[in-house]
Amino acid sequence: MLIQEAVKMLGDLIDTVQVLNDLIRTSTDRKRAFVEAAGKATTPELKVLFQRHSADCAAAVIELQRLVRSIGGTPKSGGTVAGIGHRSWLKLKTAIGDANVALLEDMVRSEDQAAKAYTKALTAGLPPQIRSVVQRQHYGAVRNLNLISDLHHCHTISIEAVTARNQSDFRAN
Repeated sequence: MLIQEAVKMLGDLIDTVQVLNDLIRTSTDRKRAFVEAAGKATTPELKVLFQRHSADCAAAVIELQRLVRSIGGTPKSGGTVAGIGHRSWLKLKTAIGDANVALLEDMVRSEDQAAKAYTKALTAGLPPQIRSVVQRQHYGAVRNLNLISDLHHCHTISIEAVTARNQSDFRAN
């Protein structure tokens, strides 16, 4: 009986480390995406916003890595191959159209994926002290998603209004 309990506890620890390492990779990808977006944004406001979110993601990675170490695991330190590919795709998108709209679209996608990853993590049987950290970080990803979605919507409406006005002016001439 004692051996079975020890095996179960070890399995739970391994599962927790895996969940946290998945979130580390997700947050590393987010951090890198925000750094890239900050470098390509054309307005100071978006640059500052993306820089702040990048710093928040970096802090999340450090916090998650500390949690992994605290339970005897080895934390991951990198992102995903998909994250690298997506950042390459973003370079192309920002070169073709309105950089800010492309960046906001990408950040909406990134934060949506992060929110889903955190939601999935919250369904795992995490210890309470780890679950509270994951819950708080999940809230941050959802908050970022909502803010960036709103900004994307505003930028899209602004572009549509300018386009409509230009078309109207063109017809009048």
